[in-house]
Amino acid sequence: MADVFETGDFGRIEDFIALAKLGKKVEMTVELRKQLVAQKVHPGDTEEMKGEISMYLLIGDFTFNVGGHESLIVIRQKLIPDVKNVSKVYMFGSLEESLDASNVNKNIANERLKVDYQRLKIANITFKEKYF
Repeated sequence: MADVFETGDFGRIEDFIALAKLGKKVEMTVELRKQLVAQKVHPGDTEEMKGEISMYLLIGDFTFNVGGHESLIVIRQKLIPDVKNVSKVYMFGSLEESLDASNVNKNIANERLKVDYQRLKIANITFKEKYF
């Protein structure tokens, strides 16, 4: 029999931490990626101002499995499969930045990941740590 939860759509890491704290078995995997994006800007008064800036995002794609392979979760009268994906941006930067700035951004993203990993561990969510 499926369990009933009144918490919403489960679109955040915090939602799965809350489930784990309620005693549900939650497992997680994470894939890390660098996504290139173009940030549109208003052209300035000088030639140096471009119409867009090449940027990147450091993103963690989390896959949560709640309760094993046979389970379904009932949320607001809907059956939701036990596997749910959540993405979180950990840092952004410019493709034109220096190597030192890029390394600083990567270190900041990894520190932010560590904070999330610690919260997941405290809630007894099982996973393997990865870093940018």
